[in-house]
Amino acid sequence: MSLFKARDWWSTTLGENEEFDQGCLSVADVDNSGSGQDKIIVGSYSGVLRIFSPHVSKAGDGIQAEDLLLEVQLRDPVLQVEVGKFVSGTELLHLALLHPKKLCVYSVSGTLGNVEHGNQYQIKLMYEHNLQRAACNMTHGPFGGVKGRDLICIQSMDGMLMFFEQESYAFGRYLPGFLLPGPLRYSPKTDSFVTVSSCRQLESYKYQVLAVATDADTKKEIEPQKIGSGKKLLADWILNIGEQALDISIVSFNHTSFSIFVLGERNFFCLKENGQIRFMKKLEYSPSCFLPYCSVSEGTINSLVGNHNNMLLVYQDVTLRWAAQLPHIPVAVKVANFQDMKGIIVTLSDSGHLQCSYFGTDPSLFQAPKVESRDINYEELDIEMKELQKIIKEATKTQDVLPKIEKEDDLTILANVSPVLDSVSQAVDSAVESEAVPSVTVKFCIRTRLHVQKTVLSISVPPFLALTQDQFIFYSIEPGMSKSVSVSVFLKGNCPPSDLEGSAVVSYSTPTGVPRVAQCTFRLPLRLVCLPIQPSKAANHKLTIDTNKPPVNLVNLFPDFVERGDDDQVSVLGFQLLAGQKVALLASKTSQRYRIQSEKFEDLWLITKELIVRFEEYFLKQGIKDFTCSFAGPIPLQEYFELIDQHFELRMNTDKYEKLLSERALQFRAIQKLLLTRFKDKTPAPLQNLDTLLDGTYRQVIGIADATEELQTGLFRAFVKLKTATQLIILLIGLWQKLSKDQISILESTFLTLQQDGQELGWEESVDAALSHLLKTCLSKSSKEQALNLTSQLSIPKDTSKLKKHITLLCDRLAKGGRLSLSADSGSQQSVLMPGFSVNSPISLGNA
Repeated sequence: MSLFKARDWWSTTLGENEEFDQGCLSVADVDNSGSGQDKIIVGSYSGVLRIFSPHVSKAGDGIQAEDLLLEVQLRDPVLQVEVGKFVSGTELLHLALLHPKKLCVYSVSGTLGNVEHGNQYQIKLMYEHNLQRAACNMTHGPFGGVKGRDLICIQSMDGMLMFFEQESYAFGRYLPGFLLPGPLRYSPKTDSFVTVSSCRQLESYKYQVLAVATDADTKKEIEPQKIGSGKKLLADWILNIGEQALDISIVSFNHTSFSIFVLGERNFFCLKENGQIRFMKKLEYSPSCFLPYCSVSEGTINSLVGNHNNMLLVYQDVTLRWAAQLPHIPVAVKVANFQDMKGIIVTLSDSGHLQCSYFGTDPSLFQAPKVESRDINYEELDIEMKELQKIIKEATKTQDVLPKIEKEDDLTILANVSPVLDSVSQAVDSAVESEAVPSVTVKFCIRTRLHVQKTVLSISVPPFLALTQDQFIFYSIEPGMSKSVSVSVFLKGNCPPSDLEGSAVVSYSTPTGVPRVAQCTFRLPLRLVCLPIQPSKAANHKLTIDTNKPPVNLVNLFPDFVERGDDDQVSVLGFQLLAGQKVALLASKTSQRYRIQSEKFEDLWLITKELIVRFEEYFLKQGIKDFTCSFAGPIPLQEYFELIDQHFELRMNTDKYEKLLSERALQFRAIQKLLLTRFKDKTPAPLQNLDTLLDGTYRQVIGIADATEELQTGLFRAFVKLKTATQLIILLIGLWQKLSKDQISILESTFLTLQQDGQELGWEESVDAALSHLLKTCLSKSSKEQALNLTSQLSIPKDTSKLKKHITLLCDRLAKGGRLSLSADSGSQQSVLMPGFSVNSPISLGNA
């Protein structure tokens, strides 16, 4: 960003919701007043033509009523505006407007009025040309060296150059190898046209060569018969610039030689008249427009370059001389003379912000007020210093990444989940194999204290759950007003979700333009993903949770799954996951134990988590705050390792199939190239079964692609199951060792590092690296382990044995008294905290 800003001399905004582009701005004495004062001519894609003559008594006054000389609504959009000697029999300037299907030439004249605001301006149509093809841009000049008049050349969207000798159509020529139109300029010194083709080449065509080449209409007629007439159109010179050009300018000043300037997407070129590069400047930004405007020293040219960072830069050849900030992104820039102000910079944005500005700085008139002298009380200063140090010390204690905001937020969002399921399910396109898939309504309410703009509400739920609508846009919300929206959530995938918590994020802009974000979370009901059934006591996987309070009737914990009766004591509940297995919950009538069992290990997570959450809510309502849960162990690592092996095997198979698909695709392209070479050969040669090979390779590519897609779907499903089992393992370890919330957060950061699995960075290597760090820092047995260096490069491991060994080591060291911590000295303290280990212990970690 520049330290300086372009000084606003005169500015205005053109219309509402109008669009402008590079060719919509021109500066000239279009009314032939002879005063030497330029007028600003602006045409828009909405078909509005405006002519301005800025008059400012002092800088910053803005637009006056008499500054707008003319405003006319035309029938067609204005693609380009040019001023030149376009009418025969006179050398006065006229206005040429290019429409998509028409070229119109007008004369602009003014009539003096009797009062100050009585001057009247009008335009008169001199002639027009109806175009048979859609126009793109145009250029003008004394083609062929004519004197006292300008001819017009229009480039169509299909690559035809149409030449007009003022009131009459001359001829048309097609550019060779045309695909898309590029910028077009006429060079009067060499009598040639310079353009940039779709091959990213700068091409120059002589006017005389164009005049004697094959006529465009004739070419279209004789092309099917392969008969040639006239001369072939050849370029005078070609230069490969390697990028698409935004604009071309051809200038010649007193102290400099003839130059061709080309503004590319990333480079700025200056060429000689024969196409040789004079100099080139690599730009560090994305340019939007440019204008070579003068030469202040011999052999150099000054250029204005605008970019998409709202900057206007001045280059002397390749040297940056000045940079100024603009209030908009310029798409067109001109230099004009107004009143006694010469060299005013005129810029136009794509939304219609027209500004006349100049470079320079304004002196600061601020003077610091005199400070009243007073005696210094050192005792008060010491007291104030101690208070400030205390505040700083308290502030540095917190480890929060984001500062806590005590004041009321500018915008708040609240989520309210309906306590009952929708009477009519809103589920659509669900893959769940069930008769009815339920849905639940979630209502979001946005309140704001300020006037906010561009508010976007984004809602997300865990995988395999879906929303009826996940994004809402509010363009403006008034202060004190609230906006409410409702969505329905349902199970879409044929797999249980890893969690039942969703989140909503609101991004908005304050009145000063500062972007802000507000967010909230919401918990979905368990009934959304499972149904009550008769429990089954036989299961492969079982967990037992202990509590420190007497047994609770399951009717009180799960009233939405059991109908309450008189004196009912329910100790067994059955749950049928819509996309999973049956889960049974058994409560002991004599002890304080609860058992959760299921056919699949990962299906235990949702019921176990819901049981603990409902326990906490139940006892909190009873006023009991010392309720705790525990798990006696052991941690079911073997079941967990089976899911890890399944996920890793799918990763390896997916990687193998993707490499095989890449090889077959390479083979397919190679066969295509061979066939294309055979078909282009003038002397036919046998295909040698290349067509059969191509067909077979194509079938292989399709088959491997389908198999890869199925593997990727299965890999994602396995990752969600692994994530579900991981959350269950973290919960059991926390209950087993009675870990604090901070320690559980460290475990979650270790095991749940990725939200989505990928081939470049997968779950196994990420978790293994995090576990290795914990085992070498806070869970290390000696200072030697802390000195071991971790590898800095993560790659797919050969197998999961090392990962499983690290997980086992983590559980063992936690069982022997180890504690998780992120402090720097935790490793040295750990040698004292862990019984059975000492600093000089000879026990080795092996590959840990």
